[in-house]
Amino acid sequence: MRRRWALGASALAAVALPAFAEPGSWERFTIGNAQTADQAVLPMPFEQRGESFPGSAFYYLQPDPAVLTTNGNGVDQNLLDPAAPVGRPFRMAGSTLDRARAQQCLTMVIYYEAATEPHAGQRAVAQVVLNRLAHPAYPKTVCGVVFEGSERPTGCQFTFACDGALARAPQRFFWDRAAAVARAALAGEVYAPVGLATHYHTIQVNPYWAPSLHFVTTIGAHRFYRFEGGAGTPTSFRLAYLGGEPIAAPHPRDLSAASAMADAALDPVALQRAFAAPEVAAPAVRTATSDSVQAHATTPSPRYADAVRTRGGDTLYQAQGLPEAQGIRPEYANSGKWIATPGT
Repeated sequence: MRRRWALGASALAAVALPAFAEPGSWERFTIGNAQTADQAVLPMPFEQRGESFPGSAFYYLQPDPAVLTTNGNGVDQNLLDPAAPVGRPFRMAGSTLDRARAQQCLTMVIYYEAATEPHAGQRAVAQVVLNRLAHPAYPKTVCGVVFEGSERPTGCQFTFACDGALARAPQRFFWDRAAAVARAALAGEVYAPVGLATHYHTIQVNPYWAPSLHFVTTIGAHRFYRFEGGAGTPTSFRLAYLGGEPIAAPHPRDLSAASAMADAALDPVALQRAFAAPEVAAPAVRTATSDSVQAHATTPSPRYADAVRTRGGDTLYQAQGLPEAQGIRPEYANSGKWIATPGT
């Protein structure tokens, strides 16, 4: 009897199990109302018909992802001014002492001006210093650019040199970070997004010269500018670095009238106008007339050795047979003229 009941229960379980296991149709297991997206798997280039050959997978290189460089407002920097000029790589010269002082001064300006800025903001500050170094309106040394105007309380080109910031001991982490940026810049690294910028200010202020200069971009907490007109063209940033670095410290205070005039000469608007002013006409080149030849002849001759004097002395080194102002030979009188008037 007990065995008959066991066989009956087994038969009922065998019939009921498919009903529970397959209520309708088999479907993918889902959790609640979670959404599932169909992801299409695209073939790799070497897997496509006509693009493959035996061993082509070994020659495939994944393209580098596009780097999006944005300014402080989140705008793609590459779309701001794609034709903007870019500074030239810095070329170190001079002695080992010059290298050490240049490194020290550039690290100082990066640290005290942009210690908490992003990496791009620190590179931008370093590029401004090197752009000034290549411009004829500024000193020709890194330390000279960094501490220019520090002899006057209101003349510092970089605020930290006058506002007492140097009294604060630098923090090692941020100092090492600034030093790494300085080394890269002095090794020839160019930060293209700021172009030929020579000025910047924080976004909290609005200096009087900002509307007169050409705005380049905003990086971090700084807005960067370059000169308008001739002062901001690439041909103006042509000077090479020759070394001769002064000490890495602010200049001694000088409150004289001459120092005040030098302070006024650093005004960026005045510098921009000076480059825009018409150049003074060069004096006309004088022709070699008999008067000029006679004046040249009155110049005392150098003392020659006896052997040179026996060979003719000073006459050996004087030009002979030079044409006068009207001494053109007749057969060359029409040189450079049209043989016939065009169109006749």
